[in-house]
Amino acid sequence: MRQTVPMDLLPRAQASGHDPRVTYTARIHKSVSEIAAEDWDRLAGDGNPFVSHAFLKLLEDSGSVGGRSGWSPLPIVIEGEGGKPAAALPAYLKSHSQGEYVFDHSWADAWARAGGNYYPKLQISAPFTPATGPRLLLGDRPELAIPLLRAAEQLCNSNGLSSAHATFIEPGQLPLFEQAGWLPRSDIQFHWENRGYESFADFLGALSSEKRKNLRKERAKAQDGVEIRQLTGDAIRPQHWDAFWVFYQDTGMRKWGRPYLTRAAFDLIGERMADKVLLVLAFDGDEPVAGALNFIGRDALYGRYWGAVVEKPFLHFELCYYQAINAAIALGLSRVEAGAQGGHKLARGYEPVRTWSAHYIADPNFRSAVADFLERERAGIAQDQMYLGERTPFRKG
Repeated sequence: MRQTVPMDLLPRAQASGHDPRVTYTARIHKSVSEIAAEDWDRLAGDGNPFVSHAFLKLLEDSGSVGGRSGWSPLPIVIEGEGGKPAAALPAYLKSHSQGEYVFDHSWADAWARAGGNYYPKLQISAPFTPATGPRLLLGDRPELAIPLLRAAEQLCNSNGLSSAHATFIEPGQLPLFEQAGWLPRSDIQFHWENRGYESFADFLGALSSEKRKNLRKERAKAQDGVEIRQLTGDAIRPQHWDAFWVFYQDTGMRKWGRPYLTRAAFDLIGERMADKVLLVLAFDGDEPVAGALNFIGRDALYGRYWGAVVEKPFLHFELCYYQAINAAIALGLSRVEAGAQGGHKLARGYEPVRTWSAHYIADPNFRSAVADFLERERAGIAQDQMYLGERTPFRKG
């Protein structure tokens, strides 16, 4: 059940970095809207749409986070000269573990059985978004990584929060979390890698003969009787969002019981981020009957949501996976991240890739138990990746 989390946290924290003689002031905000967009984006860079000020603010403005959602915005900013933001964390106070895609329900149950309160906890992420990206927004100040994490730790310790969790960390930032003593955790997603393909046919040529034939058959059946269009920018009209909202509702009700994004969120995505969106729609005549929503990053295409009001064989694969490959090749992107789960992606050219999270557990005894669990889990994940990697559809040798 979603609840409102009390917001009686300290507005400031003191954090030290490598040099104990240096302290930094960290301000805890109650909204990303309190931070100027140009300051936030200067720290976040332009590579990942999900940590942009525009995306995080539209989640707030649309009511997708805040209120009774159980996601209370709590961005942490280290102030530099003149109070100007020098580093930041996209952080949220959480009263549940929904919408994170890195599952810690067993940890919450164990802590509750021991008589503790696991919630609220601190979540460092892009809400509802299992896509890799920077979680430490450092601009040109990498030395502020440790002070930023120390501020998050102090926020937990000073306010009785059980833990802090940074999920889907850009792999290059993982050593910074480990250096701070946070516990690393891994999982597997399926990503498509662009190996310099010039066309979809070029990609097909890299597959085994049997898999190549299967993909061609799937695409032919999926495209039969519908017209598929890729829309971005001003080409996405209000009626397209109306249709996609219906698709999103249908999938959300079947998968999660309650969709995370509000209707207003899609309007704001169209108003504020249309140039970062690729909306793939299947039309029966003039009527959209299915769609897939993607976001465009500097190096990757990120598949997010899909839905349909018709049952058509392989249409899901066509809109979500094959059209994404087409678009990534055309845009010169290095990969497609098609979201969480989905072993069926393997046969469609998406390969197993490790994803990473990092965790701060305030209680030493509970931390030790989690560390033991993660060590065993990592060994199993490594074996799974090796097993799956041997079963990709690409030609061997």
